[in-house]
Amino acid sequence: MADGSGPYDIVVLGGGSGGYACALRAAELGMNVVLIEKDKVGGTCLHRGCIPTKALLHAAELADQTRESEAFGVRARLDGIDVPAVHAYKDKVISGLYKGLAGLIKSKKITVVEGEGRLAGPGRVVVGDQVIEGRNVVLATGSAPKSLPGLEIDGDKVISSDHALVLDRVPSSVVILGGGVIGVEFASVWRSFGAEVTIVEALPHLLPLEDESNSKLLERAFRRRGIKYELGVRFESVKTTDTGVVVTLENGKTLDAELILVAVGRGPVSARGFEEAGVTVDRGYVKVDEYCQTGVPGVYAVGDLIPTLQLAHVGFAEGILVAEHIAGLNPVPIDYDGVPRITYSEPEVASVGISTAVARERGHDVVELSYNLAGNGKSKILQTQGEVKVVAERDGRVLGVHMVGSRVGELVAEAQLIYNWEATPGDVAQLIHPHPTQSEALGEAMLALAGKPLHVHN
Repeated sequence: MADGSGPYDIVVLGGGSGGYACALRAAELGMNVVLIEKDKVGGTCLHRGCIPTKALLHAAELADQTRESEAFGVRARLDGIDVPAVHAYKDKVISGLYKGLAGLIKSKKITVVEGEGRLAGPGRVVVGDQVIEGRNVVLATGSAPKSLPGLEIDGDKVISSDHALVLDRVPSSVVILGGGVIGVEFASVWRSFGAEVTIVEALPHLLPLEDESNSKLLERAFRRRGIKYELGVRFESVKTTDTGVVVTLENGKTLDAELILVAVGRGPVSARGFEEAGVTVDRGYVKVDEYCQTGVPGVYAVGDLIPTLQLAHVGFAEGILVAEHIAGLNPVPIDYDGVPRITYSEPEVASVGISTAVARERGHDVVELSYNLAGNGKSKILQTQGEVKVVAERDGRVLGVHMVGSRVGELVAEAQLIYNWEATPGDVAQLIHPHPTQSEALGEAMLALAGKPLHVHN
């Protein structure tokens, strides 16, 4: 280092999920680590992503339950949404987790440097006028909301998810541009809070990366909830007016709303001297091998900066992988098909493994079974609809599990064990699932695929 304290083992540029996980694991392995963060440790996930959105979705769930309570014999009245109080609850959750994380990082003797860092070459990061040197550098600068050409996010009537998370009111009406995870979750929140919502998605289905049958079930559920959507049509332009926005689609249709949320995905933050230092960048993403190594010796990249799944738990796994690789532990590369994926809307959508279409493309002889939650006691009690779909190789392992319904995100933990341990339906059919739980739906699907159905109409 410029101050004469010698080089670090690892310099981590970015304190989000990937960066701090790498720093924590490296410190556990006895390495000397410096973590550079321009804002607060925890990154997008903790401050502008997973945690705040899920807090809003929980508040939304309570609003729906209050509104529908008479169906369960409970008389309750929804007097409205106190937006400042919702934000206070959300911020309290964030602040508790942030303090815990900051304390954990401090306890591991990780040096934290505040400021915006730039890669100045292999083993060299510049923060302001300070040069920090390390034997290895881990790039973990994350992502930021994207827009479309000619569509300027003004933070007022044309907003990103960052603005949506601090909005001081429930909008009367919103057009959401993008039917991926972010768009679908905000649609769910705002509809529960009483807004009129229309999603515009250029591809043929909501959540286009999920199994098509799950997307169709979500669309049906959203239709019942009064969430509108325009699928297979592109956005053309937006005009702001005194009262809001007028959105024009390529098919000529116009939509009037108070706000438009631009939820067309998140792009990597890679303009930090990476290319100048010799790191290969393709469409903004840093190119890496299966150990997250760039082409520059001793320089790694993790999280939303690389073209893998943009999920906090993927960032954690990549950060740990890099720390262990640097330590010489020879870790196993990540199987990205085996990463669980959840959309926390109402109903939830959760999956792990590959879809029927992808399995067939890869040459598998596929068998599949869809177990309708109508046959599951706990789902009946919760008054939720949906299904658990299992995709398997004929006489072989489970290739994918795809679920729709309230709370099914909690079931994907077992599903990811089934997929990642390469279990067959017969292996799982021997295991006893507790009654009455939603986990039985997964068990019933496996029983049926193993040729011994219980509560399944053949």
